[in-house]
Amino acid sequence: MGRNILIVESKNDKHFFQAIIRKLNFDIEITTPIRISDEDYREMDGLNHQKLKAALGNLKASIQKGEIEKVGVIIDIDNCREEDRIKFVNECIQEVFSNSEFLIKVNEFINLNFEDFNIQLACYFTNLDGQGELETVLKAIKKEESIHADCLESWKNCLVSNGKTIKDKDFDKFWVDIYVRFDTCSNNDKKQAGRKCSMRAFDYVMENKVEIWDLEHPTLDNLNQFGSSGFMGISTANSNQNPLGATVTALPCRQ
Repeated sequence: MGRNILIVESKNDKHFFQAIIRKLNFDIEITTPIRISDEDYREMDGLNHQKLKAALGNLKASIQKGEIEKVGVIIDIDNCREEDRIKFVNECIQEVFSNSEFLIKVNEFINLNFEDFNIQLACYFTNLDGQGELETVLKAIKKEESIHADCLESWKNCLVSNGKTIKDKDFDKFWVDIYVRFDTCSNNDKKQAGRKCSMRAFDYVMENKVEIWDLEHPTLDNLNQFGSSGFMGISTANSNQNPLGATVTALPCRQ
């Protein structure tokens, strides 16, 4: 049986989804044999079709070897409508796997045809109430007291009163960074804050301090549905097999 591949926007997305998988006890293996780019938060002028097309195109050799069964595409919805994001993914799919089916909605598989091979693909858009990105979700599922981060609201109001503004996505990034750095950093970790209390060290945070997030928060219900729809293959208490492997490919794709 072939393994599964998750195409995500960044390393931080990858680390977050790995934590989700561990929390929900999905019996899957995550590696990174296909590397598109390092985690990248640069602003881009519109959607980046090339990055997603490259990620999909790099799967062809593995598909020919029968190594892939399913592909998941997980990207931020940002300020886009869901139908626009689906259109974006469909355009990339058709340029790489022509004559394949079209995605109609999230969490549902379509068939991708390549030569004599057929695999399945589904997509999910990271969001909170139809908007946002990873940091928007992290802010919503914070579990610890967040006095330092919450005081940023006063700073934001001060900006507005002085004729300045900050984008919601930039504010959410700042909020999460302060939450990780000051609200949830232990006295011991403060001695190595750069390595243990920073979004630049998000892999460490998600592996060693995951309890600062509520991974059972209702905000994550749709993401859990993406997993339980058959993509990740939930293990059961009586299962002695590792039914599906999942490879997470980092894909920066900003708007």
